[in-house]
Amino acid sequence: MNKSELIDAIAGSADISKAAAGRALDGAVEAIKVALKKGDMVTLVGFGSFYVGERAARTGRNPRTGDTIKIKAAKVPKFRAGKGLKDAINKK
Repeated sequence: MNKSELIDAIAGSADISKAAAGRALDGAVEAIKVALKKGDMVTLVGFGSFYVGERAARTGRNPRTGDTIKIKAAKVPKFRAGKGLKDAINKK
């Protein structure tokens, strides 16, 4: 499912226009980005949690030349699925 299909699904289930659904989706994504940038965790009960993880600095290898390179430490966005989402996927 891509973004336009998700907007169509939101518009259909919430009985709103596609334009309003698009703005709502963009607003939700932007709010999640801002919260993660501040270091907060975003928890949607029954769906899951978005949080920021730390990736340690490490050494890697350039596949083209074989040279060893240093990879900097980084913050990475992560998602942990909630029980409700797991149950919905595994339901038979």
